[in-house]
Amino acid sequence: MTNKLEMYKCEICGNFIEVVLAGAGELVCCGEPMKLQKANTTDAAGEKHVPFFIKKDDELEIKIGSVEHPMIPEHYIQFIEVVSADERYVKRKYLNPSEKPSFTLKGYDIGKLTAREFCNLHGLWEAKHD
Repeated sequence: MTNKLEMYKCEICGNFIEVVLAGAGELVCCGEPMKLQKANTTDAAGEKHVPFFIKKDDELEIKIGSVEHPMIPEHYIQFIEVVSADERYVKRKYLNPSEKPSFTLKGYDIGKLTAREFCNLHGLWEAKHD
């Protein structure tokens, strides 16, 4: 069984999916079950992966790592995603290796949310904003 907003990766071809609606079936790619991606929340490595938040007026900037994450073709953040606390709203920004690993939300009503990011080498990471 899958749950809404879970992320799965095929260990053979690299296909990556996010569940939009929960279902009872098993997700399979290349003839093998896809691997559920569990988000890390504590960064003990030299690179920093945990999203952090900077609030200024009516904007919320999500940066990846307290020290900027590398953004080179061999090692980069592929996307940053923000999910509202009630899981009704999802916003995602895809990144290229040459871009800064950040995402700015604009709006007067930035409430509780979860930010997730996916590093091509180190997987899924998340942090909550209250």
